[in-house]
Amino acid sequence: MDPTTDNAAPTGDPAAARAALEALRAEIAKAVVGQDPAVTGLVVALLCRGHVLLEGVPGVAKTLLIRSLAAALELDTKRVQFTPDLMPSDVTGSLVYDARTAEFSFQPGPVFTNLLLADEINRTPPKTQSSLLEAMEERQVTVDGTPRALPDPFLVAATQNPVEYEGTYPLPEAQLDRFLLKLTIPLPSRQDEIDVLTRHAQGFDPRDLRAAGVRPVATAADLAAARNAVAATTVSPEITAYVVDICRATRESPSLTLGVSPRGATALLATARAWAWLTGRDYVIPDDVKALALPTLRHRMQLRPEAEMEGVTADSVINAVLSHVPVPR
Repeated sequence: MDPTTDNAAPTGDPAAARAALEALRAEIAKAVVGQDPAVTGLVVALLCRGHVLLEGVPGVAKTLLIRSLAAALELDTKRVQFTPDLMPSDVTGSLVYDARTAEFSFQPGPVFTNLLLADEINRTPPKTQSSLLEAMEERQVTVDGTPRALPDPFLVAATQNPVEYEGTYPLPEAQLDRFLLKLTIPLPSRQDEIDVLTRHAQGFDPRDLRAAGVRPVATAADLAAARNAVAATTVSPEITAYVVDICRATRESPSLTLGVSPRGATALLATARAWAWLTGRDYVIPDDVKALALPTLRHRMQLRPEAEMEGVTADSVINAVLSHVPVPR
């Protein structure tokens, strides 16, 4: 049993939970314009107990997106700006000496929250990056030999800038593989950008989500009921084999030095189940797998330098694999 799960078994109507999670899009749209795919990806990650890597240039509302999601789900959120001088204890917490009691007490760090925004995670050294690994994988933090459970739900949304790499520390493959999804946050379309400026001209304040009309439309109980329903979503042997064939095909791609691992295959199956349930089905079809293949797999492979020079991308490799692997009937 997950140590972060409440003792009481979660109850709730799966249909009502689905409706509540679907309402997130409309609620978050009151603050964030035109980022429906990213909202969906974050919901899928919450359903799968996974974490998300958000990649986008500065100023595309990554922070606002996480804050709006937390407000619409009535969850606690904290933000950490990752810098070269950030220490692991600045994230996880540390023991503090209390002169009155002559004892050390644990002071929790910002990781003790529901939604942690790790802003520009690639700007901090590997030692501090790795401080998140236990939290992400085990959902606990160990300080001075004592494990401390994190809240449930718990999601790390880490951001990185795709164009400015000076002074950064690229995430190692082992840590990238810990992220369930890698979501790209694009620049808005012309009309979306007009809508953003119009809202600001009318007095929108991104620091005051309540004034923008963002209200809780789903709760942790809805999320627990949804997770139970996702776990009951049927996966046929043919779909399981299809996921395996896709991941094995990446390992044989001449453009890659590293293909998708079995952990990546497990992740793709999990995200496909969550997407199937969100779209109103209790069984997975090949289109569910295809819909989540890019965000689930794009960060789990390593391109050959010569392929990068020729303009090959991880997304193009995945699309080529999807077009060649036989689809089950």
